[in-house]
Amino acid sequence: MRIELMDTTLRDGEQTQGVSYSPLEKLHIAKLLLKDLKVDRIEIASARVSSGEFEAIRQITGWARHNNLHQKIEVLGFVDGDVSLNWIRDAGGKVINLLCKGSLRHLEKQLRKTPEKHSDEIKEIVRKAESSDMEVNIYLEDWSNGMINSEDYVLYMLDSLTNENIKRFMLPDTLGILNPDQTYNFCKKIVDKYPSVHFDFHTHKDYDQAVAKGF
Repeated sequence: MRIELMDTTLRDGEQTQGVSYSPLEKLHIAKLLLKDLKVDRIEIASARVSSGEFEAIRQITGWARHNNLHQKIEVLGFVDGDVSLNWIRDAGGKVINLLCKGSLRHLEKQLRKTPEKHSDEIKEIVRKAESSDMEVNIYLEDWSNGMINSEDYVLYMLDSLTNENIKRFMLPDTLGILNPDQTYNFCKKIVDKYPSVHFDFHTHKDYDQAVAKGF
């Protein structure tokens, strides 16, 4: 079994207070991560944030194309029809990490939508991405809370989406609430139920257990 590493420094890391990278700085860090450190994939920005983010994506994807690394560049996008999709495509991106709701609480409180509606909107974006020759990964935001409080919803979403043209599903511990045993048990349950699906796991260090949960 091969372990892949996806680095989110240029997107998630930039949310740190007082940290803001220029497009040129992002380009230099992207080169370091992919060429020197041999990271498998990098997530470099969120869609629709600013013109600066757009320019950073444009520079990084331009460099990546010339180095045959284009498919290793990923951008976070949103369930907003084709708005994020078009924004990423116009910036030169080929891979969208689609931020979806991994817990019923997030779905009902933040989006005020039904699981069926959310699933249908995701499928629509996946099909539009396919027609634009773009690749889709799914982020199930707040998945850890979903497994604790609304496991049936998590399984409904996976049942609805695993036959779509989606390359990877990320299972994030968005608030860093899981302990290592919970992490193992929840991940095993999902992987055992969907053995042919490619899953990622994203830890958070809110309670200083990210390394323990990752290994």
